[in-house]
Amino acid sequence: MAKLADTAARVRDTEASTASAAGETQRRLSRIELPDASPLPSAYADADRRQAVADLIATNRFDPAGVEHPGPFALHLMVRDGRLILDIRDPGTDAPLRAVVLALGPFRRLIKDYHLIIESHERAVMEGGHEARIQAIDMGRRGLHNEGAALLEQRLGTWITVDFETARRLFTLVCALHQRI
Repeated sequence: MAKLADTAARVRDTEASTASAAGETQRRLSRIELPDASPLPSAYADADRRQAVADLIATNRFDPAGVEHPGPFALHLMVRDGRLILDIRDPGTDAPLRAVVLALGPFRRLIKDYHLIIESHERAVMEGGHEARIQAIDMGRRGLHNEGAALLEQRLGTWITVDFETARRLFTLVCALHQRI
């Protein structure tokens, strides 16, 4: 009898955690729109932006606080008047659910450095640079990505919960949208 009760309790716990995980998987992005996206200065930058969008759609955690919609969400990401706007919408009806506006000032140095690193990487590849130089530049880019992701996670604060990989990909898109600072 005790074994049967233990087994039943484990099944209930597993079902509850599966239901919880299923609910969490709905708190994600299913579509990303970049309404203000202009042509990027290079094929490399364009590929970087496309890859960030594809990776975000494939795997992300995006949980806007205070939004009763169960998810998933569409995100219209844009830069206007020196501010980053995350316009969260229902993906089926495109109805606005919430907008979060962040000042880009705290990101200014990181975005500028990111663009410089991208240019250095492209130059090194085009010049047939040594593999070690290209890897060093790429390590610098990853470090900037990590710093930008941490700052974005912090700035989103209580409005939107994202995981670190989602923040990294969103930071890539922020840099792509804001070409020159």
